[in-house]
Amino acid sequence: MINSKKLWLWLGAIFILSFSVLGLIGREIYVQAPPVPETVAIADGSTLFSKSDIQSGREVWQTLGGMQLGSVWGHGGYVAPDWGADWLHREATTLLEIWAQKEEGTSFARLPPEDQAALKERLKTELRTNSYNPKTGAIVISKDRAEAITRVRAHYAKLFSSDPALRSLRVDYAIPERSLTNDQDRQQLGAFFFWTAWTSVTQRPDDVISYTNNWPHEPLVGNVPSASLGMWSIASVLFLIAGVGFLTWYQARKGEEEHLEAPATDPLIDHKPTPSMRAAIKYFYTAIGLFLAQVVLGAITAHYAVEGQDFYGIAISDIIPYALTRTWHTQLGIFWIATAWLATGLYVAPLLSGHEPKFQRLGVNILWAALLVVVLGSFAGEWMAIQQKLGHGTNFWFGHMGYEFVDLGRFWAILLFAGLMIWLTLVGRALWPALKTPSESRGLIGMVFISTICIGLFFGAALTWGRHSSLSMIEYFRWWVVHLWVEGFFEVFATAVIALIFAGLGLVRARAANIAVIFSTAVFLTGGILGTLHHLYFSGTTTPVIAWGAMFSALEVVPLSLLGVEALHNYRMSKAAPWVETYKWSILFFVAVSFWNLVGAGILGFAINPPISLYYVQGLNLTASHGHAALFGVYGMLGIGLMLFCLRTAFRGASWSDAFLKPVFWMLNLGLAAMVFLSLVPAGLYQAYHSITNSFWYARSPEIIHSSTMETLVWMRVPGDIIFSIGAIILALFMVRLLIGVRARRPATRPAIVQPAE
Repeated sequence: MINSKKLWLWLGAIFILSFSVLGLIGREIYVQAPPVPETVAIADGSTLFSKSDIQSGREVWQTLGGMQLGSVWGHGGYVAPDWGADWLHREATTLLEIWAQKEEGTSFARLPPEDQAALKERLKTELRTNSYNPKTGAIVISKDRAEAITRVRAHYAKLFSSDPALRSLRVDYAIPERSLTNDQDRQQLGAFFFWTAWTSVTQRPDDVISYTNNWPHEPLVGNVPSASLGMWSIASVLFLIAGVGFLTWYQARKGEEEHLEAPATDPLIDHKPTPSMRAAIKYFYTAIGLFLAQVVLGAITAHYAVEGQDFYGIAISDIIPYALTRTWHTQLGIFWIATAWLATGLYVAPLLSGHEPKFQRLGVNILWAALLVVVLGSFAGEWMAIQQKLGHGTNFWFGHMGYEFVDLGRFWAILLFAGLMIWLTLVGRALWPALKTPSESRGLIGMVFISTICIGLFFGAALTWGRHSSLSMIEYFRWWVVHLWVEGFFEVFATAVIALIFAGLGLVRARAANIAVIFSTAVFLTGGILGTLHHLYFSGTTTPVIAWGAMFSALEVVPLSLLGVEALHNYRMSKAAPWVETYKWSILFFVAVSFWNLVGAGILGFAINPPISLYYVQGLNLTASHGHAALFGVYGMLGIGLMLFCLRTAFRGASWSDAFLKPVFWMLNLGLAAMVFLSLVPAGLYQAYHSITNSFWYARSPEIIHSSTMETLVWMRVPGDIIFSIGAIILALFMVRLLIGVRARRPATRPAIVQPAE
């Protein structure tokens, strides 16, 4: 067996080296980010846009919901267009039409094929040539192109007003009427959309690819995959095969773990929750409430893909438009899962150490109140932002940040970071006695403690950008939050806690579990840290990001290849002794985590991760299928499993009912599977076909999004959504029944005082 000290050294080296490379690449992204010009000038010397117009336009876009209403660089919602891709296509076709009318006196469609081909080649030269002057900060464009830009800008100004001519398009895009009330805002929004399109087609200085590595796919303007996309995709597949081969060899060489007889009785049967542990239980009820709200908002958001501005004929977009319901839906996913995990830390820490620090219960209660303030305050700010009730500066602090998964305004993000620091302090002070005491479990407790520190600190990446920071750098740090904070260190924390649970129940040896957790964490972080870069292929970054991201995101899949073994191992532990039946459904949710990790993160994740694959499907429903299967399938199931374990140890004599939990388990899993494989995956494949054979713009156009095929696939979500929702409701009823049962069993006389564990 590998020495745990060597594994810790290996883990430390991986951590330091990976973040060193990630930091160097961050510097590369900062230096090579697409410039925001001081002016966009016409050849005759007049100014079309200023830098202020572009920056203010981005702030206007944020107040609309940003990435929740359509997407930019492929990141965001799926009903409205990707605004850069949409602008690029409109500008290109408008310019072709201007040339045809001026030079041939007819429409472009009526020109002979050879004349069309000549104008298309001219178009590529016109749009791809980089006229940015770094000394003056000016982009100079032709008079004809300026005319095309002016026409496209007018289109967007009408789109975000209440112009009746574009009402049907607003319905297709799920944009409410008169979403922008200020004409200047509408004009500046167009300046930002122009800039995103400009970055996607304009070639980098002394290069043949655009600032976004020729994304999106748009053959009309010469945006086709670069050679590096294909080469690094092939290399990533080879790297994946090599990694799986090594891990399989290692597992075979290690051999079977020594069998451990389960204890005759439950080691935790006499456990008495401390006051702070009981106080932490309210977090689980809060998490379920947030989960139910997410389910309701998810149904409304999905339905907007069909009706656009209504919900079964009820006009609701003026009050809670698509951008808002999607904002709350995605944000609630993070909030409720994080709440369940934070509660697990608060509950398990005194259980592990047998120590109840002074004022721990007060701290747990204060943190819970702070959590509610952040949730309700950020939701109110986002509503006010989308209703155009906040100025740009106020919006940045209290409104809608506009970036998916980190939508909450800076003030609320600071409060959330402060809350995580409080959580870190509460968990750390409860764990500290166990860390100081030599034991077989100390390594596992140390891993829980380290992951707790990382969870507390890494959300700080959401505080790194300002109002006018480079969009490339914002994307860089945003994915630190989404990939490293949510998907990375929370998973390390959960892995260590699960191992401690099994060790505490006497089902595995603590020393073996410690080594297994350190090894799996090292393997996971080997790919996981630098794998963050696969989200940034087309965010104004250079080829090295593609190289590093492709190779290390492939390594992320390596540990997932053996999750079937882990699932079988966990299932067998549920049968280890009759008393283990007490924790059956908690363990089965851990088994479900392994399944969805393999399917959602592994299969569906790697289906889109190679650069050549993501080039065609980023921003399509294949991305959503991976997101749903991985986020809820892995982290949601894990949160529920941890919650059930904590509640089972807290309420031994209460009205616990496995009859409730059985349908919960199967309905959540089957409902999620139906949602993903009957709707999202087929819809994503349908869009991918049109993205590959035509263009990305076309795959996101109303012709495809509102085609009979796509709308049928949206309705195919309904069976899975219903099954899933029933499972969520039964889980909530189980929680209510549990609470009622506890209160009913309380004696009429003064209850005995629960003493803190020593």
